[in-house]
Amino acid sequence: MLSDLEIARKIKVKPITEIAEELGIPDMRLVLPSGNLKAKLSLRLFEKLEDRPDGKLILVTAVTPTRYGEGKTTVSVGLSMALNRLGKKSTVVLREPSLGPVFGIKGGAAGGGYSQVLPMEDINLHFTGDMHAVTSAHNLLAAMLDNAGHFDNRLEVDEREIFFPRAMDMNDRVLRTTVVGLGGRANGPARQDGFIITAASEVMAILGLSGSISELKERLGKILVALTYDDKPVTAKDLGADGAMAVLLRDAIKPNLVQTIEHTPAFVHTGPFANIAHGTASIVATNMAMKFSDYVVIEAGFGSDLGAEKFVDIVCPRAGWKLAGGVLVATIRALKAQGGAKSVKKGTLTNLWAGMENLKRHIENCRTLGFEPVVALNHFEGDSDGEIRLIEDFCKEHGVPFAVSRGFAQGGKGCEDLARAVVKQLDEKPADAKPIYDYDSRVEDKIATVAEKIYGADRVVYAPRAERELKRIYRLGYDKLPVCIAKTPLSLSDDPTCVGVCSGFKIAISCINISAGAGFLVPVAGDMMLMPGLAKRPNALKIDIDEKGWITGLS
Repeated sequence: MLSDLEIARKIKVKPITEIAEELGIPDMRLVLPSGNLKAKLSLRLFEKLEDRPDGKLILVTAVTPTRYGEGKTTVSVGLSMALNRLGKKSTVVLREPSLGPVFGIKGGAAGGGYSQVLPMEDINLHFTGDMHAVTSAHNLLAAMLDNAGHFDNRLEVDEREIFFPRAMDMNDRVLRTTVVGLGGRANGPARQDGFIITAASEVMAILGLSGSISELKERLGKILVALTYDDKPVTAKDLGADGAMAVLLRDAIKPNLVQTIEHTPAFVHTGPFANIAHGTASIVATNMAMKFSDYVVIEAGFGSDLGAEKFVDIVCPRAGWKLAGGVLVATIRALKAQGGAKSVKKGTLTNLWAGMENLKRHIENCRTLGFEPVVALNHFEGDSDGEIRLIEDFCKEHGVPFAVSRGFAQGGKGCEDLARAVVKQLDEKPADAKPIYDYDSRVEDKIATVAEKIYGADRVVYAPRAERELKRIYRLGYDKLPVCIAKTPLSLSDDPTCVGVCSGFKIAISCINISAGAGFLVPVAGDMMLMPGLAKRPNALKIDIDEKGWITGLS
């Protein structure tokens, strides 16, 4: 079998200017090529697109995944290509990969097989520099905060109440907790600090949720970094960092245009994780795609309990989008895992049948969020006809359209049945998605609504630290913000070892972070790390480059 890289190298990729012309961009001066195969698009394009209607927005979510992911990106790319093959005009909108998973356990995020976005090497590595810009802007703010304390501390920052860590775009567990400022007075005050992965940075969330440079700067200025000795908030604007941070992000806010293997236009922009942030590509990229397309396919990270919930409860209201419908991706290996299989490569029909309860819960979640999903079985080599029929019959029994997605092996052609099912579902049962809680309700009620209606929890409990932070949220006036719960993606509960549909469990909130610039609260459920670690045998061991510059092992 050819690797993703070998497949990608067989494709005759079009110049990105040709893709831009086919997309219908009215002024090519607003296309800013970054080499021959990728480009930034100026935000000034919106001035020329005001009168165009918006295309229909299709969300791609999933069942509870394995650690390796179940191919939402592959299905999204295949579905968008298939819609074009059926005579529709479609684009796909995806998040930018993080270097942490690329070199860690999950691998890249450019799709796979014959449903990839290209150039996959660039997209999975440094791409157009957006991740570096976010990391730099984040760490500039952290440096300016410590610098203010090193000199006169005019803002009277309480060093015991600093909330803003540092960031880097790599999995590195030893940096979760650090000590900075060692070496005497010349090196600043010593204090405990730490790192989060760039995808978890509030700066990343802000970049994805901002519709313009002015909004970006305003949101950056609202980032809460610390408290004063008399418990007053200290923000990035108080430190004077918002302007310089916006300058570092001036190009990063421009959407990235690339193409799929079949030359479907693809927007790949911003990369917030859905288990620790909101998990969707940028508002500006999606808005732009909707102006150029009849159908826009967008994926939201992990399962319906994470990416889809946050998409409906946070992103759509912020962007003003009306969701048209959605796809629920399942795999036989994921369902077997949720049915108790001990390995993703093994499992029985008994495991598969038991795992159907997880699929059922995610179908119910989609309905709770306001859309009737089409179940897409992402086909893997080795899936048997009997296993496929079992899932198809289950979906039929529960009144859900079903299609096998063979995009990995066949590209857009392998997703045509899925595309037909999606178009039919959008026509017959259009979505009526809206937040499942009232932003004005109590913070505890918002958390409980998600935990009970989406996760299936019996109740929510709070650690003493979380209870103290709740009081602070009310005192500082942040209680009207939506909640973006950080939780393991490997279970509907906050325990990654609890498979299937857990019952009688509680969600334990360990702390609640305030992301005032992004405009949401981040309750952390269970033992959740904002800085992942590398696997025992990380993907980095497979990746190499030869004397001719050819990369191997990247997938």
